[in-house]
Amino acid sequence: MITVEGLCKTFKVAKRSSGFLAAAKALFSREYTEIEALKDVSFNIAEGEIVGYIGPNGAGKSTSIKIMSGVLVPDSGKCEIMGRIPWKQRIEHVKNIGVVFGQRSQLWWDVPVTDSFELLKDIYKIPHTEYKKNLDMLIETLDIENIINTPVRQLSLGQRMRCEIAASLLHSPRILFLDEPTIGLDAVSKITVRQFIKNINKEKKVTVILTTHDMNDIEALAERILLIGRGQILYDGDLAGLRNRFGTNKTITVEFMENDNVNNNIQDNIQKILETGGISLLSKTPGRATFYIDTKQINVSKVISKLSEKLEILDVTVENPPIEEIIVELYKEYKI
Repeated sequence: MITVEGLCKTFKVAKRSSGFLAAAKALFSREYTEIEALKDVSFNIAEGEIVGYIGPNGAGKSTSIKIMSGVLVPDSGKCEIMGRIPWKQRIEHVKNIGVVFGQRSQLWWDVPVTDSFELLKDIYKIPHTEYKKNLDMLIETLDIENIINTPVRQLSLGQRMRCEIAASLLHSPRILFLDEPTIGLDAVSKITVRQFIKNINKEKKVTVILTTHDMNDIEALAERILLIGRGQILYDGDLAGLRNRFGTNKTITVEFMENDNVNNNIQDNIQKILETGGISLLSKTPGRATFYIDTKQINVSKVISKLSEKLEILDVTVENPPIEEIIVELYKEYKI
């Protein structure tokens, strides 16, 4: 569905020193520096995939999205989406894509949301029956019935983002580009948006390309990750593969009986557990302790067995490292 081969894009940025003389000089003679936003970027995305497109600020994520949506023209390389070149066949191309930029709006600021929807209906020439069906579905699943008659400027950020997503899907696109769709949203709004994205992907086979700095979005939605850094694709694979490479540690939290008659001395027993390689104590409170486990040195089942020998266990919780820690390790490996 999406084929990208060897995309390159360079921007010329004016250089200017501070001060009045530098400003006056810039009126007559400007110096420029070139920034390579994309360097030989290549990947393929199949129909129905949800892909997390991640990387630090300035890595080239938004530039890639703008090229794929037809807003920017690359300096060189190939980009075909559903057999079309986005910047050459824009009218046909935009009929099949929806784009949401978290920090930009496609809704008109001073008019009710429903007026913006009606205008988009005319822009995309959506048949009335299809429009009504899509609108009813979007209103229900995104819970916006009580706000569509409110001017956009009076909406909270979470309310506006739900309306932005609805606006991007009124014309039944087959591809959805989401650039920071949950930025600034509260927990309830984030869960609503994530669940909606899952539903349209599952029910309508909408292909989703998601760029975000919120790694919980990636963990909740994406089956595949593309890491871009310094304008180049550095990693293309699934989240499970990342966990296998960098998630070799776990935390185990145990709740136990503070009963010295059974456990002798609790502190001494915990100290004996720590003598085993690959285990360290993160925290300890009465009746509760959390351990860090290096699974390269010892497996989880052996640790639990040792804990049960020394402590009268009431409950055990095993947790993977947060996705943010894994992504940080990935950034370190590629020095970005």
